[in-house]
Amino acid sequence: MLEAYYNKEEIEAGCDEAGRGCLAGPVVAAAVILPVEFYHPLLNDSKKLTPSKRKKLVPIIQSEAISYGVAFVDHTKIDEINILNASFSAMHLALDQLKTKPTSLLIDGNRFNPYKKIKHHCMIKGDGRFASIAAASILAKESRDAYMEKLHEEFPEYDWKGNKGYPTKKHRAAIQNIGITPYHRKSFTLLPPPQLDL
Repeated sequence: MLEAYYNKEEIEAGCDEAGRGCLAGPVVAAAVILPVEFYHPLLNDSKKLTPSKRKKLVPIIQSEAISYGVAFVDHTKIDEINILNASFSAMHLALDQLKTKPTSLLIDGNRFNPYKKIKHHCMIKGDGRFASIAAASILAKESRDAYMEKLHEEFPEYDWKGNKGYPTKKHRAAIQNIGITPYHRKSFTLLPPPQLDL
């Protein structure tokens, strides 16, 4: 079961991102401040939920949260500053949107760039431990998935509706056969190196 908070005395914002490992499209981050008493039996790490359960939770999180923000950093910026810095940037932009100022940040993962001198706690697998991070993971993933599904209409050959830009066999086969789109991350290894016959 998810923990409601790390420190009950703080105004905690949970932060998470989606799309770091993708070959195309943006990285998306969300920040969520939940009431201490918030509970929903379905709430969990977004990766452990079906798409239908995630979609069901989005309006609940949005209506019940004290405040939330969602931010995109596009593929060109990712290529310019690298994916790690782009993830931090997206989190900062999501935090900028919060109407209530947090006093503490719960960050999914093991690294973070400090934000406005607000103390932060990095939590490995935090999206499976704390409700606010789980909520952020759902908002980030659903926002990004919806965006990639729209891009799929423009470039259906890459199956972004199915893979959301992740490096599946079908996605890489399309890159191999057709080439890249304007949305691909040029700083990423889009195709594995050819195997040498020894």
